[in-house]
Amino acid sequence: MTPADISRTVLHAVRRAVDEDALRAPVPARVRVERTRPGGSGDYACAVALQLAGPAALPALEVARILRERVAAEPGVGRVEITGPGFLSFTLDAPAESDRAVLDAVREQGLAYGHGDALRDEILQLHHAREVRAAVTAHAVRRLLMAQGARVRTTCAPEPDPDWARLGVTVDAHGTPPVPLPALRPVPAGATAGELLERLGPDATRWGLLRTAAHDRPALGPELLVQGEANPLFRVRYAHARARALTRGAALLGFTAEPAATTAYDAAARPLLDLIADHPGALLAGARHRAPDRVARQLEAVAHAFFDFHDSCPPLPAGDEKPSAAHRARLALAEAAGTVLAGGLSLLGIRAPEHL
Repeated sequence: MTPADISRTVLHAVRRAVDEDALRAPVPARVRVERTRPGGSGDYACAVALQLAGPAALPALEVARILRERVAAEPGVGRVEITGPGFLSFTLDAPAESDRAVLDAVREQGLAYGHGDALRDEILQLHHAREVRAAVTAHAVRRLLMAQGARVRTTCAPEPDPDWARLGVTVDAHGTPPVPLPALRPVPAGATAGELLERLGPDATRWGLLRTAAHDRPALGPELLVQGEANPLFRVRYAHARARALTRGAALLGFTAEPAATTAYDAAARPLLDLIADHPGALLAGARHRAPDRVARQLEAVAHAFFDFHDSCPPLPAGDEKPSAAHRARLALAEAAGTVLAGGLSLLGIRAPEHL
């Protein structure tokens, strides 16, 4: 069960409580779920009871009790506790079962893992200046929003730069809108699309424009082309390529991936498993905050955890070693990481080559 799954579960519990007249309060559009902080109880926590206490005219602890029994009955949730002034803390089922569910979800959904319908009721127009970073940011934000179910239109003033098409950027309309619109205004790139494409090519240009937070000046130097670990873009793409190479290597050895069903993964796998589970939440946050840099940083973290896992728990047997259940389980995790990396890069408009 992922944070996005827990959020939907809690939201469903709120709706049930309202429908059953156990709670008289407006159902929120979304519920924020976060990992429990060090020293806290459970795996995840949320403050929805505190959020609803005022509208419901009830103490937060009473709201938490109403929701607790409804959430605890949901599959995948092992235990629900009430902590502090009314926080709900969730402990998931046995890690192996939870891990298997996450990896199965990645396998079933493929590059669409992390997409959802949380923003299905939103109709948006993104307006931006005739500047390459604003255009690329609007294009990436649009893809993130649409992946969460929103309907989105992009406009710019005045007309688009013809070179934007070489970066994959499309604009639905241009000109001054009849009604003032909130505009995406990242710090300008300081160069035109044509200049950046000539120096860096489309993938490195998009990464350089999107990786840095909108309020900071983007790094667009030759380091984006370095084929080494010091270059985050290379590291992300290389992790994806390596994951694909593992699948090809396993096929040559006569075995395929199989997520662990009854035993938990090695402790070295935990950071990577957690990041894959958190991926849907990272995509949703990137969409809500109009912040593709959050997705880029998530991909960097996945790539870093992938290499740590790969070095500690090799997915392929070495020498005379025979493929085992552990190798099949590790390969499943490696393949899931590769899928997450490819899907995230795709949303940013960047290719994920299978060979580097």
